[in-house]
Amino acid sequence: MRRARKPGRPAQVRRVTARINEQIGAGAVRLVAEDGGQLGVMAADDARAYAYEHGLDLVEVAAESDPPVCRAMDYGKWRYEEERRLRQSRRNQVHVSLKEVRLRPKIGSHDYEWKRNQAVGFLEAGSKVKAIVFFRGREREHPERGRALIDRLAVDVDAVGKLEGTPVFESRTMTAVFAPR
Repeated sequence: MRRARKPGRPAQVRRVTARINEQIGAGAVRLVAEDGGQLGVMAADDARAYAYEHGLDLVEVAAESDPPVCRAMDYGKWRYEEERRLRQSRRNQVHVSLKEVRLRPKIGSHDYEWKRNQAVGFLEAGSKVKAIVFFRGREREHPERGRALIDRLAVDVDAVGKLEGTPVFESRTMTAVFAPR
């Protein structure tokens, strides 16, 4: 069972972490000032002293370079803005879900219309639709009936969705994916 989030609390955002101040273990670092100006390569202790003198933190921004690049900045403010930016980017993401519509080769006309309307509703809502035609027994000898059913569905939902690729026939199923227009 999933635990519900407490009301009023934002969704968990990936924590922004970097090595700061005494956590930086390199002997020499390339120091960048708060305004972006290059201060050159110096001992890590001297860089730390420069940052403390200006009331800032020494933050390692590129650990893989040689020597590591460190920046004098207000770490708390930077981390807050970075987490806000990540949270905002998560809000702007488009979540495309995949819905399924299951059909049979010998489907009745009313049942087909109901399934078609379901697929149209999913496509209008912005979801992709996976149409699955199930074959049983001797129905597997006639995959062209499933193909005709998917082609018929493609024509019927053409106004709101398009067929992605060609239908795939695997063992007892034929599948096709429709994407919203």
